[in-house]
Amino acid sequence: MALEMRPDCERCGVDLPAEAPGAFICSFECTYCAACADDLDDLCPNCGGELTDRPTRAKKHHAAHPPSTQRRYKA
Repeated sequence: MALEMRPDCERCGVDLPAEAPGAFICSFECTYCAACADDLDDLCPNCGGELTDRPTRAKKHHAAHPPSTQRRYKA
């Protein structure tokens, strides 16, 4: 099973493309940008788990394994 690769930061809404570095996730795939992860002391506010660097997914794999398009940020 591949990572969902969520498209945005749950806290501030900034775009987090699957092929770009700078996203952080917990074991439940809650997703945050680097600035928000730093503000959260690398702890997920949803589950208390550790936020770690999300790996990138090369664009050549997007057709077979597309990243999620469902945004999680709620203003």
